[in-house]
Amino acid sequence: MIRTEGLNIHLGDFHLRDITLSIAENQFFVLMGPTGAGKTVLLEALAGLVPTRSGRILINGRDVTRFPPEKRGVSIVYQDYALFPHLSVGKNIFYGVHYHRIDKDIARRRFSELVEQLNIGHIVKRRPGTLSGGELQRVALARALMVNPDVILLDEPLSALDPVFREEIRIMLKTLHSTSRTTFFMVTHDFAEALSLADRAAIMNQGEIEQAGSMQDIFSRPESTFVADFVGMKNIFSARFRDREAQVGKHQFETTLRPSDENGYIAIRPEDIVLSTTRLDSSIRNVFHGTVRRIIDQGFSYEVHVRADDMTFKSMITKSSLFQLGIREGADIFLSIKASAIHVF
Repeated sequence: MIRTEGLNIHLGDFHLRDITLSIAENQFFVLMGPTGAGKTVLLEALAGLVPTRSGRILINGRDVTRFPPEKRGVSIVYQDYALFPHLSVGKNIFYGVHYHRIDKDIARRRFSELVEQLNIGHIVKRRPGTLSGGELQRVALARALMVNPDVILLDEPLSALDPVFREEIRIMLKTLHSTSRTTFFMVTHDFAEALSLADRAAIMNQGEIEQAGSMQDIFSRPESTFVADFVGMKNIFSARFRDREAQVGKHQFETTLRPSDENGYIAIRPEDIVLSTTRLDSSIRNVFHGTVRRIIDQGFSYEVHVRADDMTFKSMITKSSLFQLGIREGADIFLSIKASAIHVF
């Protein structure tokens, strides 16, 4: 459905380098990365709004690299909605029809379907300035879907919304995707959003793709320290490997895998480190003794930093567990880590 081949884009001092991606028809694909990574630039290049220096963009097997936006079969929804303030909701939704050869009766039926599906019938005569964030996002989605695009591009569609509207639009996006043949390509810097919506994803950093694949692969098997940190593996250490053992400073870890090189990294999720006030009577081989250095309130949980000799571990624990164990700063603590919880690369 969407394929980019060695795409290079130069915008002043910022470059996208050798972007090669393949996205299947009707897939929900998410492009992630920090602010300034180049996500929106790639989105606009797919839409035909940013010129490419080299490489190709193919949509439905057609090379659209030099096509104008209206010839690509693509609709885009921006973070700020980009609705016309002087037009009513209904006229905003119909706007794109003027640039596509769509039969009037078909367009009217499509309009009625979208208004009902997105629950915006009560606001079609109002103007954007009178709408809430959630309503604006639904109108922007209706306008984008009105022309039955092959691809819909979403630029951080949830970031400007409060938590209630964010969940509402997230569910709506999932429903729209499951009931259409349109391919969804969404940009976000929020990994949790991607987990709830995406089939496949890619992570971008400084104008380059760091890793692309299934959400499970990216979440569980990051290929670089940048990706490991981005997906929440807060314990990342350089290691020296021998068979299925990793040496990190004074500590030796038992792992289930090892990289092809004897030098590499291990990464451990905070939630995979078990804290206890006494050594657990279990088969876990990776057990270390340390001292609680810091406790950070994260709302529903606490992040606990533990110093064990020359290493600092970051663990996640529920509030109830913290109180039950009586964990406090300066206390002695044991850390237990299953070999299967240690990712190596």
